[in-house]
This record gives sequence, C-alpha cells and structure tokens, in this order.
Amino acid sequence: MVNLENITKSYGGQQLFDDVSFKINTRERVGLVGRNGHGKTTLFRLITGEEEADSGQVTIPKNYRIGYVTQHIRFTEETVLEEAALGLPDHDSDQLWKVEKILAGLGFSQEAMGQHPGDFSGGFQVRLNLARVLVSDPDLLLLDEPTNYLDITSIRWIEGFLKAWPRELLLITHDRGFMDRVVSHTVGIHRGRVRKVTGNTEACYTQIAQEEEIYEKTRLNDEKKRKEMEQFISRFRAKARLANMVQSRVKTLNKMEKKDKLASLDTLGFSFRSCPIKGKQLYTAENLSFGYDGGPELIRNFSLTLGPRDRICVVGQNGRGKTTLLKLLAGELTPKAGTITHHPSAAPGFYEQTNVSSINPMRSVEDEILCAHPDVERQQARNICGAMMFEGDQALKKCSVLSGGEKSRVMLGKLLVTPLNLLFLDEPTNHLDMESCDSLMAAVDNFDGTVVMVTHNELFLHAVATRLVVFRNGGVELFDGTYAEFLEKVGWGDDPEGTVSETLAMDTEEASAPKKSVGKKESRKLRSAIISRRNKETAPLRKKMAAAEEAIDASEKEINRINDDLLEATQAGDSGRITSLSKELHHHNSVIDEGFEVLETSSDELDRLEASFNAELEELGGAV
Repeated sequence: MVNLENITKSYGGQQLFDDVSFKINTRERVGLVGRNGHGKTTLFRLITGEEEADSGQVTIPKNYRIGYVTQHIRFTEETVLEEAALGLPDHDSDQLWKVEKILAGLGFSQEAMGQHPGDFSGGFQVRLNLARVLVSDPDLLLLDEPTNYLDITSIRWIEGFLKAWPRELLLITHDRGFMDRVVSHTVGIHRGRVRKVTGNTEACYTQIAQEEEIYEKTRLNDEKKRKEMEQFISRFRAKARLANMVQSRVKTLNKMEKKDKLASLDTLGFSFRSCPIKGKQLYTAENLSFGYDGGPELIRNFSLTLGPRDRICVVGQNGRGKTTLLKLLAGELTPKAGTITHHPSAAPGFYEQTNVSSINPMRSVEDEILCAHPDVERQQARNICGAMMFEGDQALKKCSVLSGGEKSRVMLGKLLVTPLNLLFLDEPTNHLDMESCDSLMAAVDNFDGTVVMVTHNELFLHAVATRLVVFRNGGVELFDGTYAEFLEKVGWGDDPEGTVSETLAMDTEEASAPKKSVGKKESRKLRSAIISRRNKETAPLRKKMAAAEEAIDASEKEINRINDDLLEATQAGDSGRITSLSKELHHHNSVIDEGFEVLETSSDELDRLEASFNAELEELGGAV
C-alpha cells in the first residue's frame, strides 16, 4: 500500500497540489487523469522519489518494489532477450519463458529476440524498456502513456496483461477506452485537488461535476443569505426594538465564510477549418507499390478512392508500412509504381508527429500558428494555442525550447487554422491529454472534408472509421466497413487474453511448479479450441446487438425528420398529416424500445457466455 498524505507541491508561482491525500491499496489498478501540466507525471516522481513534496509525505512499505519505465535508453546486453531478462527478479533469473512471452506480446518476433537492441527503432527500444519493467514483477507498476509506441495488437495484449495484474498499478494514458477497461479506481487531479473514486473515468468526472454543481449552488445560496442579512442590518440598524436581531445578524454575517466563484476552465473544444469541394471522387490512388532502397517492398498494388466525408483509418502492426502509406497518399513520398490523382479543388493537410522541420525555431508558438495561414487573426491563434495546451504565457515560448511532444502539438495547431478538405493524420493523439483527445475526436467527426488517419486508439476506430486500410499477414488490404464489423468478420487473429493468462502465472510458485497432466502444446490446442467456441457462440449475439444499434440509429434519425414534419403540419393545420406522422412516430419509438430491450438481454447473455469461457480459460491456465 502506498500512502500520500497532505502533499503540497509548487513550481515557481504555480501550485500543483494543495494538501492532497490518497492511498493506493492492495491489488488496486488506479487510473490517473487530469489535464496536461496539472501534475500527473509529478505525482509519479513523488512516488518514485525523483522529486520531493514541499510539504506532506509519501509512505511506502519496507521492501516494496516499484517498477517504472525510465526515459533513458541504454542497453548493455547483446540480444533483446538478454536485455529484457535483466529485469527478472533474482528468484526468477532462469525463467526466460516469461521474458519471451512478454516480448512476444509487445510485438517482438522470435528472430527479433536474438538481435541486438541497437538494431531497432526508438519505438521498439521503448518497448524493450517496458518489457524489462513488466518481467521485474514489481509490487507497484507505474505506467506513463504505455500505448504511445505500441501497435494495436500489442495494445490489446497489454490491456489483457494489466487487467490480470495481481498487485498494484498506477496508470496514465490519453486513451480513455484503454484506461476504462483496465482500472478498478480513478484518481482525478482537478483545481489542485485530488479525488479518488471507485470505477472508471466516467465515475470520476461525474463526481467532479456533481461536487462543482453543489459548490456553486451553495455559493449562490450563501450569497443570497448574505445579501438578505445586509439589507436587514442596513434597514433596521436604527430601530432600538430590533437591536438584538440586528446584532445577531451582524455576528452571523462576520462568521460566514465567503466562497469564491470557481474560475472558469478553458474548454478544449476546437475544430478543423474546411473548404468546399464538389465531386464524388476527391482522390484516387491506383496500384501503388513502394519499398525503401535496400529494404523489402512494404506496399504492393494498393488502390484506394476517397469520396466526400470518408473516414478511413489505417491500422496494423508497427513497422509494416502504415506511415509510409500515409506519406505516399499525402505526396510526401513518390511511389515506385502506380498513380495518384487529385481533384482540382483538393486542399490536403498532413500531420506527422515527427515532421517538425517546418517549424521556425525563432518564432513563438503563437506566431508560428499565426503564420500558418494569411487570414488567421491573433485571437484565433491564441485560442488554438490554448486548445493545444499552450495557455497564457506558454503561447509566447520560443519554438526552439519546445520538447518533441510540444512541437507535435504546434504542428497540429497549424493544421487547425488552415482551410482544408482532405486530412492525413498520423497518430494525432500521442501527445494530447484525455480532454484534448475527446476534442480531437469531435473535430474529426465534425470536419466537412475527408480524413485518412493512422491510429491504434480503438475508441477512435469505433467512433470514426467508415472504412479501414489493414496491414496484416504481410500485406495491405481495404476493408469496406466499420471497425466493429472488422472485428466481427475478420478480427486480429490474436489472443491477447490467452497469452496473458499464461504469462501472468506470476504467482511464481504456481508458474514454476512441476507441470501437471496437460503439457504446454496440448494446453495451447485446448485454449485455441475454447476461444474458437467462444467466438462462434458469441458472434450471433454481437451481430444481433449490432443490428439493434443500427435500427435504433435509423429510427432516431426518422424521429428527427418526423418532428420537423409535425411542426410544418401543425403550422399548416393539416390534421390528416398529423395523424399519419403520429403513427410513424409511435412505430419508431416502439422500434427503439425493442432495440434497447434486445441490447440489454443480449448484453447480459454475452456477459454470461464470456464469464463461462473465461472460467474455462483460467482453469486451463492453472493446469499448465
């Protein structure tokens, strides 16, 4: 158990925490939320001892081991496997199978495990640092944005790993869906205070909103009482027979604590500027092929047509060519073969988090965004600075002193002020906080143009994607459907939870105990059979739920239309039309009621089936 008690912490003139206290209890998986710059990483550093509080104390039990990923990348061993194995506890130093499983879950092939760590990109080196921490089996696992350098299959794996984590976890991530699926509790940093609630981010933000609503109602009520007492005192001060009542109110008034009005927090709402375009085809790529000199062919004979308001998400494992494809489509790279045709009115914009060379280092953040387009006004530039988390004087910082993540946010800000009708976005959420991610998702959804986006954020994929470009099985293919349809019809062909249940026999005694009646090979076959049955039995329910959701959506749209028609019919006094529309309204309301009933019963049945199959998998895991 970790106990933070009466913590106060300031930097310069900014107070991050004021008398903050909370505990991380045994086996709790805690998500830490709050805007960038409000102290999430500072709390991590207080726990690890990298920083000290101005007052208060952090109490950690004796011999309590804390695992966290350092920012420094320094390797001493000859192979990835040997480097990751350095994290194994002394009593597990020969348990290389654990290291292999975690490396595999994080996307390292068997061949890659035998290569030198220096042969890999920065992203995979960060994964190796993460693997070294995961195999160390700490009492408290601290993870700060663990999904930033992972692809979608690795994210799904680590999600299962963390859900099965048997000790304490403190997690920071901008991916709300990922956090909500992992945590048991949420700690929210808000206005210098910290609240811990049982449940996910929605429970935390709901409590914050309720507290602020109660505070504001109490403040207004107190102000009303104060004003009434002041009027009474002023009116009857000279009346001798009311002197006692006046004095009583004076004393009460002096004792009343005056509550300050809550300072308004800047909302992080923003939107992309769009410019009109006419035509059914905005962009066409035919038979594209590409490979870097001396390397394998990453893309072969790929074709894609973009229409108005398309939302195409590019997904798949890292290193397979997703960013390369985006650069080809955006005109940043020239294909080895194939053609790309633009509509004459196409106005594309490209965001890549590492492409910061176009930023003028001598300009301030505000001026850099101001210069992005001729018709941008200073107040508009300042608003975008705020949305990109450069608030107040932060907007006046020179770009030369910004970190890589801050420069990426400047690049995104420049895109926001430029009129476009075609957006190419490469992992745009990586350097944003949770509130900004929500705003970005709304901005992408509301954008009048077309969007092609590389993302591993499954919340984005479910909310935004109308089609997918999928890198898998050594190739690239177009899937004409939503992400939910892709998962139902195709899926990733992986089993993160199955791998996790084997890996997290970290109850080490059980993991290293003599094998029982079922061998590993046979266990994997049984596990695959169970998963196959699970997918087969749950697929009809998922399909039924998807159909119900479609019916509800369709009826809600019809109800909106009917309400408009009813208003016109009422104004025109057309009673026959009103009767007809009322029947339609009743029908669609019934469809919605039935749809929600189907969703409720199917969801309960799905939960029951999943629990049953998970129990089988757990039992099998224990027999390995």
